Amino acid sequence: MFKKILIANRGEIALRIIRACRELGIPTVAIYSEADRESLHVRFANEDVCIGPPPPSKSYLDPKRIIAAAEVTGADAIHPGYGFLAENADFAEICAECGLTFIGPSADLIRKMGDKSLARNIMRDAGVPVIPGSDGPVSDPVEAVKIAGQIGFPVIVKAAGGGGGRGMRICREPAELERLMSSAQAEAQAAFGNPIVYLEKYLEGPRHVEIQILGDHAGNLVHLGERDCSVQRRHQKLIEESPSPGINDELRQKMGEMAIKGCQSVGYASAGTIEFLLDKTGNFYFMEMNTRIQVEHPVTEEQTDRDLVKRQILIAAGEPLDFTQSDVTFSGHTIEVRINAENPDHGFRPCPGQIQTFHVPGGHGVRVDTHAYAKYVIPPYYDSLLAKLIVHAKNRDEALIRMLRALDEFIIEGVDTTIPFFRRVMQAPEFRSGQFDTTFVDRLLGTPSESPTTESAPATQDADATASGTAI
Repeated sequence: MFKKILIANRGEIALRIIRACRELGIPTVAIYSEADRESLHVRFANEDVCIGPPPPSKSYLDPKRIIAAAEVTGADAIHPGYGFLAENADFAEICAECGLTFIGPSADLIRKMGDKSLARNIMRDAGVPVIPGSDGPVSDPVEAVKIAGQIGFPVIVKAAGGGGGRGMRICREPAELERLMSSAQAEAQAAFGNPIVYLEKYLEGPRHVEIQILGDHAGNLVHLGERDCSVQRRHQKLIEESPSPGINDELRQKMGEMAIKGCQSVGYASAGTIEFLLDKTGNFYFMEMNTRIQVEHPVTEEQTDRDLVKRQILIAAGEPLDFTQSDVTFSGHTIEVRINAENPDHGFRPCPGQIQTFHVPGGHGVRVDTHAYAKYVIPPYYDSLLAKLIVHAKNRDEALIRMLRALDEFIIEGVDTTIPFFRRVMQAPEFRSGQFDTTFVDRLLGTPSESPTTESAPATQDADATASGTAI
């Protein structure tokens, strides 16, 4: 087992990893920027190291500073959390070269699955259904128009190395494709340092359903069910739940089997997620793979009563999975909402500042993962996620009631938050019926759903996190 783990992240996920390490008996090192000096993850770690000024490029995204912190504190492993360097193959390689265990998959796997065009081809070759599209990157507008004509408009231009809705453009007309490709390439270059794009058929109003995977270094793989992530704004997840109200047991089993099949084809080892889009006729297609722990992992933890972060650490330490697929059972219904410091009435504009009052809900079936507290100052440099509110109940109807009760108890004063928005969602007939898709929020807010772009905001903590524009 590891002697000491450095956590290369901040906020609630850093605190979550500290708790898992403490239960495993592993000392932890927190790193922090000057803006995070008063964060709870700094307080609860065994050791802490300031690694630089607030901008991510000079702190949480600087491999040299992180490696130096690990070396000076004697850490022998690094947990990247989600976002920042969690899916950075170069960082995983640097860790290995410095004799540090990167708690995640190998650099080679991160590269393969991080290139969305390559990952798509890998899954297709493994027999996993993929959305019709180009066989690889597309740079020539004339070629792009030809490919789009073959697969049929509308199409979506997607950044090969992207995430979080950036570098994506929907195109409905051949005449618009060249302009939209250029725009997507420019955004992808700015956000990810990689302008490569490819084309896929655009699915109208799909559901977004992901499968949680765990794999060890002995070749054992299991899936832990699905999470429905269809409640999104501009391709940023807002609510996750399990089981998905949009699929039946037969489809659930088939999606799980396909996720395992895809991971087996690359020898995947660690925690990961296979993401699918489900069309209105019940057909599902591989979208991407996230080679890290997800923001919404507590949903699966509540459904299966298994600690995913602890298991991820044990896998990285060489421990085999101590259970098989037949041992995985599911209980009740779980819903998670992301409480962000944002103003939903003004385009989900981030609202940094000082929290005056902070009271979290409690009671049976209620879980809150947060790093915030009264008088905590929310810095403007990172994503605006304050807390994850998770409720578990015996069925979906009871989970909805419990979530509304918990939202009413959650009191945050001093900054705007998304709590009022989620109260509205929980009472919306379309959401309560379970008959929603990825365009639901646009209909609820009366906003156009055609643009998959995100607002400008600081990069990058969480690649699938919030509507703040972060590139997770």
